Amino acid sequence: MTRHNVERSALTEKLGVDIDPELLSLALTHRSFAYENGGIAHNERLEFLGDSVLGQAVTVRLFTRHPDLDEGQLAKRRAGVVSTIALAEVARGIGLGPHVRLGRGEILTGGHDKDSILADTMEAIIGATYLSAGPDAATAMVLRLIEPLMADPARYGAAMDPKTSLQEIAARLSVPAPTYSVEASGPDHDRRFTATVRVGDVVTTGTGSSKKQAEMAAALTAWRELDARA
Repeated sequence: MTRHNVERSALTEKLGVDIDPELLSLALTHRSFAYENGGIAHNERLEFLGDSVLGQAVTVRLFTRHPDLDEGQLAKRRAGVVSTIALAEVARGIGLGPHVRLGRGEILTGGHDKDSILADTMEAIIGATYLSAGPDAATAMVLRLIEPLMADPARYGAAMDPKTSLQEIAARLSVPAPTYSVEASGPDHDRRFTATVRVGDVVTTGTGSSKKQAEMAAALTAWRELDARA
């Protein structure tokens, strides 16, 4: 077995499901890689399918597990669990980043750790699982991976609005309010932003394709640190 196959095998072991190798390869192929290699197929169709499977799995689980919550509360929790930041956290938990096939430009700008790319690839993998193993296996995988988020209600608000959540926990812990600084890099058509947030003695960074996305990523990391202290 080649090193490449061994790495893929390790990934499917973490996913806990067998995925057709060709579908897995497709799920891991970002459009930037596809365009640089003759316009081969990429993962956006699988991402579309996976988004639907993810949404249904989370909706049904929240509905059945929380009969006391109204529609608005359920919608808020679902939005937090399926958010880009939450899915990127799941992706990092299984070590997905290094497996994603990216174009040179994305690699140079840290694409293997971009929230948006990780989240989209995670959805594509869910879609590939649905096609390979069926809806039940795909749903089971989704619930297994997002269970830590489901079990921590505080994360719902943090994932949806990290900057507000960080400001609130800073006030609760009586530390100075968060301050942000942002730097941009790359060409105009592919700008990358790196945000740094300082709150008390906690300093964290985040990256994104927009200033807002970078600040949200940095804020969520800082919120996690302060929440651990609280």
